[in-house]
Amino acid sequence: MSNIPPIIHKTRTQLVVEALREQILSGDIAGGEPLRQSAIAAQLNVSRIPVREALVQLEAEGLVNFEPHKGATATKLSVEQVTELFELRAMIESDLLAKAIPNLTEQDIEAAEAVLIQLELAFKLKESVASWSELNTRFHTRLYEAANRPHTLDVVHGLNTNCDRYIRLQLLFTGGIPTAEREHRILLELCKDRDVQKATDLLRLHILHAADSITKLVEQKIKS
Repeated sequence: MSNIPPIIHKTRTQLVVEALREQILSGDIAGGEPLRQSAIAAQLNVSRIPVREALVQLEAEGLVNFEPHKGATATKLSVEQVTELFELRAMIESDLLAKAIPNLTEQDIEAAEAVLIQLELAFKLKESVASWSELNTRFHTRLYEAANRPHTLDVVHGLNTNCDRYIRLQLLFTGGIPTAEREHRILLELCKDRDVQKATDLLRLHILHAADSITKLVEQKIKS
């Protein structure tokens, strides 16, 4: 009897989330398409309450946008955009880290580690998905700030904002969390050791491997 898997009872909200998520990822719901609560409720034979709750959860996953005067719309996903954004990040962030490492103080390292601990805790809670990208950006920022390149850091923040939904998809659906946790810890240790070459090499691979996972996910969903 111990080998029998437990029966998982899903709430109406969970069922709506799964149905809409699959339609958005597969392209059945096109990027930018309005998501009208009444129409979705009628289609899925539920009330508008679980639909509203599902849209909020999908916004946290980066698959839905809430726009003023327009309501909820499906996020546009693009393989070409993933490639451009993440290649830019790999190039700019590795250069920024190389300039930052010689200036890092013990306080900088401690501050980065404090954020990393928060991120590792958030990874254990699916309901904290909305905070993952923010904490990830804060961790990297604490390392980059020592470069004293505020304009470059602004560019990085802009790129991270555009990458946000893709990063969430990678962490949620490609088993990326253990890899991210391990690589963040190694990166922090390399920064402590002031090993510029190994740290920047790891960061570049960290970003490009994420892009590869996301690209495969988006391509798979578009084809299926």
